[in-house]
Amino acid sequence: MDQTQRKEIMRRVYAALMERGYRPDDQITGYILTGDPTYITNHKGVRRLITEVDRHELLRDMLLGYFQYHA
Repeated sequence: MDQTQRKEIMRRVYAALMERGYRPDDQITGYILTGDPTYITNHKGVRRLITEVDRHELLRDMLLGYFQYHA
């Protein structure tokens, strides 16, 4: 899975979490740290989607984005 695909999945996850009234940053952080998919809602099938994303690749993408933004 490439970075573009991971980014699209994360957009969908974020949107579904927002629709359900969750704080996406907290929920996604919990998932990344623990690997527990129950941090992510089943709404619109995004729990299954996020489990297809390698957490280490996701974290790397986020760090690269952070450093590019703050460089």
